Amino acid sequence: MTSPSSGTLAVIGNGVIGHGIAEVFAKGGWDVCLIGRSQDSLSSAIDRIRSSLDEFVEAGLLLASAVPPAMSRISTSTSIEQAANADLAIEALPEDMDLKLGVFAQLDAICRPDSVLATASGHPASSVDGKVTRKQRVVAAHFWYPPQLLPLVEVCGSPQTSSETVSWICDALTAVDKTPVVLDREVPGFLGNRIQFAALREAWSLWAAGVASAEAIDSVVKNSIGRRLAMTGPIESADLGGLDTMYHFAQFLFPSLDRSVEPPTAIGALVRDGNRGVSSGRGIYDWAERSGAALLSSRRQELIRWLKIDSHRE
Repeated sequence: MTSPSSGTLAVIGNGVIGHGIAEVFAKGGWDVCLIGRSQDSLSSAIDRIRSSLDEFVEAGLLLASAVPPAMSRISTSTSIEQAANADLAIEALPEDMDLKLGVFAQLDAICRPDSVLATASGHPASSVDGKVTRKQRVVAAHFWYPPQLLPLVEVCGSPQTSSETVSWICDALTAVDKTPVVLDREVPGFLGNRIQFAALREAWSLWAAGVASAEAIDSVVKNSIGRRLAMTGPIESADLGGLDTMYHFAQFLFPSLDRSVEPPTAIGALVRDGNRGVSSGRGIYDWAERSGAALLSSRRQELIRWLKIDSHRE
């Protein structure tokens, strides 16, 4: 393997995660091949990358002179064979396990013996390496959406992944300004999704039980814990608040928290009726009366603001 400060990357999948990963590494000095199913979709992905880089320039996070070199480092292909000489191949495909297993088998067959194979999905490394011979070089690198704006990448190997592979990909991620966090063992959903969905289970439960409106629940989170958690994580916050105090309050509160193993029936009913959220115009909220695009734009601008804060800390 080459030095992780630079190298060649193949990204298999050019959706919202895939093209974001390609942007991150190209901006960081890597040569990237973005591999997709059609040239039209790849052209669209390139347009989105260019637009995102322009957004970084507008925000003062990137020099305008850095955009052409970054774009020149990205090539596209509809053939997975173009991953053959990559130092690192990252799979960023839809959550179809048969598809992923097939792609990893192909990568194992065509890539150099020293290439690292990574999955960016929410599944552990051991779920995609079934047809791979180099299991010691397979690792999960779970990016968060949008990858170019959120620093975190959760890294976890399978029991067969070598410590050298984990260290190498962490160094590579750090070199392109990501924040790798290593899990000591595999667990479904990694860390972030488990914490996120624990909160979502409780929020859905409170809404379904009629305890409070969706607006009230979201407002509570956005105007309290949401702001604090960006600075102090839940375990830090418990220590700051007094572990004894938090322990005793947990003894009181935990028995009443939702522990369902299935989502509320009210959520299932919405989904069965075709109410999928913004994409269908209605979910728990009526999106005919709200602008999903405006909310996403506001969130994106706030994430950029946090990147500016991060850059001033460095």
